[in-house]
Amino acid sequence: MPDKPVPDTSVPDKPVPDATRRSERSRRAIYAAALALVAEVGYPKTTVEAIAARAGVGKQTIYRWWPAKADVLLEAFLDLAEQSARELGQEPHTIPDSGDLAADLRAVLRATVDELLDPRFEAPSRALAAEGVVNEQLGREFVAKLLEPQLQLYVDRLRSAQDAGAVRADVDPRVALELFVSPLAQRWLQHTGPISYAYTDTLVDYALNGLAPR
Repeated sequence: MPDKPVPDTSVPDKPVPDATRRSERSRRAIYAAALALVAEVGYPKTTVEAIAARAGVGKQTIYRWWPAKADVLLEAFLDLAEQSARELGQEPHTIPDSGDLAADLRAVLRATVDELLDPRFEAPSRALAAEGVVNEQLGREFVAKLLEPQLQLYVDRLRSAQDAGAVRADVDPRVALELFVSPLAQRWLQHTGPISYAYTDTLVDYALNGLAPR
């Protein structure tokens, strides 16, 4: 007699989890954990192990994506800056070019004020900035990966203004941008005064029009 067919009692195949989605979820958790920890305990006490534990992932997951904690934090900052820009209705990594240099600078500096006063950004940013003063390697990475690309946006916008005749041709854009960026950074880092839209608008006015009587 032919064998009777054996009934299939196996459990139906379950949908295969989306690895990309799972990785993105883990990445977001790692970003959040890294930023929270550096704000709470400072950069020296923030470890890959602590980030992994806070994020609910294995530390090998972190090492698979980043070589060290500094890389995690810098990438988390870049991501936070992009999110903040989008929430404000701006395009990340751009400075608008409306043809009105003063208006464009006021707009981007006001957005910077919003970012600097955002609790999500302020505490971890201060912790990293402070550590960068005493940790030369971190300071160099912080400047190269975070600050310099942002400063280059100002250079590009000022050069565009030079091409349009709105800024003197002999002006060095890299020096000129410091007239409004550096005072804002100093006030924020050293608490030498409040930062506000009125303050940054005044910086733009002074930088573009000078202090001499007209």
